[in-house]
Amino acid sequence: MQLGKIVGTVVSTRKDEKLEGLKLQIVKFINVDGTFTGSLVIAVDSVGAGVGEVVLVAAGSSARQTDVTKDKPVDTVIMAIVDILEVDGNNVYVK
Repeated sequence: MQLGKIVGTVVSTRKDEKLEGLKLQIVKFINVDGTFTGSLVIAVDSVGAGVGEVVLVAAGSSARQTDVTKDKPVDTVIMAIVDILEVDGNNVYVK
């Protein structure tokens, strides 16, 4: 799993039928202090997250383990919205 921040949305009217109805988000990976790592991905949103939210992302075969993405051609999924990040006993992020 990796931490990320949703920075945008992808809209695609023509896509594989297995992707119909799935919300696609642009996610930039972040460190625990909130700084961007420079990498980004397009991820299927399985939890109803929105732009600006900090999320947990799974990739690879793990991305196809949610109810929303089971047996679908996806490589990255947003599987949790982060409420609090606690590091060494300190809250470094609070939603």
